[in-house]
Amino acid sequence: MDLMQMGSQLLASQLGNGANADSITKALNGLLSDSNGKLDLGSLIGAMQGKDLGTIAASWLGEGDNAGISADQVREVVGKDKVAAMASELNSDEDSILNGLKEALPQLIDNSSKSGSLLDNPGDLLNLAKSLF
Repeated sequence: MDLMQMGSQLLASQLGNGANADSITKALNGLLSDSNGKLDLGSLIGAMQGKDLGTIAASWLGEGDNAGISADQVREVVGKDKVAAMASELNSDEDSILNGLKEALPQLIDNSSKSGSLLDNPGDLLNLAKSLF
């Protein structure tokens, strides 16, 4: 299973509103992909670091338990406009989307990282490295 499918399944399980799996995948792709349509988790981690949420991001990347993130922090990291667009696309409300993302994102990052790095996707690793310098 690829990471986008995993993220879609995680989000679908959180939304629980019977949203179409293809619609969730498309919306999640719009939220987490770069301009070339490739999954870009490194940018998400970089945005978290830029919002003083680096400790939370590090817990998702590293071994052990994932630290929690609030719905407001998710909105701050991914952007209010993107959350609104995703809610509209999925015929859902923003609070449901944010609550789903706050549960799904830690698992998605955790499952896509090994030993503290996004090694499964070289583009993510490059973007993560760029965000640090």
